[in-house]
Amino acid sequence: MRKSVKNIPAELLREVEITDMVAEGKCLVRRENLVIFVTQVAPGDVVDLRVTKAKKNFLEAVPTHFHKYSELRVQPFCEHFGTCGGCKWQHLGYETQLKFKHQQVADTLQRIGKVALPEILPIQPSPDQTYYRNKLEYTFSHNGWLTNEQIASGHNYERRVLGFHTPGRFDKILDINHCWLQPDPSNQIRLAVRDYALEHDLPFNNLVTQEGFLRNLIIRTANTGDLMVILQCYYAHDALVPLLDYLHERFPQITSLNYVLNDKGNETFHDLEVVCYKGEPHIHEEMEGLRFRVGPKSFYQTNSDGAFNLYKITRDFAQLTGTELVYDLYTGAGTIANFVARQAKHVVGVEYVESAVKDAYINSEINGTTNTEFYAGDMKDVLNAEFIQKHGRPDVVITDPPRAGMHPDVVARLLEMRAPRIVYVSCNPGTQARDLELLDEAYKVVKVQPVDMFPHTHHVENVVLLELR
Repeated sequence: MRKSVKNIPAELLREVEITDMVAEGKCLVRRENLVIFVTQVAPGDVVDLRVTKAKKNFLEAVPTHFHKYSELRVQPFCEHFGTCGGCKWQHLGYETQLKFKHQQVADTLQRIGKVALPEILPIQPSPDQTYYRNKLEYTFSHNGWLTNEQIASGHNYERRVLGFHTPGRFDKILDINHCWLQPDPSNQIRLAVRDYALEHDLPFNNLVTQEGFLRNLIIRTANTGDLMVILQCYYAHDALVPLLDYLHERFPQITSLNYVLNDKGNETFHDLEVVCYKGEPHIHEEMEGLRFRVGPKSFYQTNSDGAFNLYKITRDFAQLTGTELVYDLYTGAGTIANFVARQAKHVVGVEYVESAVKDAYINSEINGTTNTEFYAGDMKDVLNAEFIQKHGRPDVVITDPPRAGMHPDVVARLLEMRAPRIVYVSCNPGTQARDLELLDEAYKVVKVQPVDMFPHTHHVENVVLLELR
């Protein structure tokens, strides 16, 4: 049942002081019996609000006028802040961001998990606050988004753009001049592709009708200096080869130049052929002397230096001495498995995506790792009694599930296995807390370590060590 916006007294939405930061980067206001979640503000702001959504138990709102700005605010450094869908916390200092992320982990584990917790360790900051990503994906649009300022100027702006989605709009793309997330030459490559397409009048993506030629552009930059570009198009076009040749000549540092033809209803291409036009069909990342091959379809943590911090914490929590059998669940391309293998007796990785398991074996081969093995399949089906009987009861389980957390059947299997230690790595403290409550019958939480991998966003990673009771 929805509330009626008309029944909300206007005075309740005027000169509202923002109080708390809560989940997903939203702020919270309580007025009389109303709970209001507000975006685009900071604790300490005093604002007038406009309700955007009214539900039975809460409202959602945005600010329309600021009477007072919070002392927590800083000047955003990106010209696209507030319009682009990313980096929504740029108006907060980084130390303030870390404080709220730490509090978010604590509140979530206590509210949802309802388990006994040790003192939560200080959050591990990201080594870099700008240019920390190794992968960005840009979208072409024939009808780009105009800001209010651009509309008011009356200027006839070019509507064919290459950039990011605006918040909540699948069909609206904001042209990006400079992005602070990925190091050069990422910005130069994006601008060069856009300008070439405009100069040669190439058809841009129509996101509503899914027509056009140019669909999206993916750029991956590795800490080894390797550089991958993937151009995704709806269909083959006479201009494709000249455009790729232009990129190859203009940016000789591109070590892997690829294209995909994709006329599907979405931009995913895990089931499609990726054609390597120039260079190698992969790039490499390095971590603590290990080398990891990253293909166009491979998953790799998008903050390379932050991932190194995350994996070191994971390994420390595992307390490996060289004699342990380790199960690495949701192993992906075997990054964590290979990272901990030198300190373990044997590591068994399980992953849903078959191509990722192939990457995991390749990564073990590249690094001369001989004490790993990997299996592909649905976790709840693979991790059965026969599997455990074959490989043995693990001494340590490392689990790094997707945002949805672990399937209840997987949690039940962990409870049956009763490994002495579980290290739970999560990108979603909410689903992690849910799983911790289920594991509480046999495990106690011993350590909690939040890790920031995505500065200027509300996202936070969290590592939890559980020990058998």
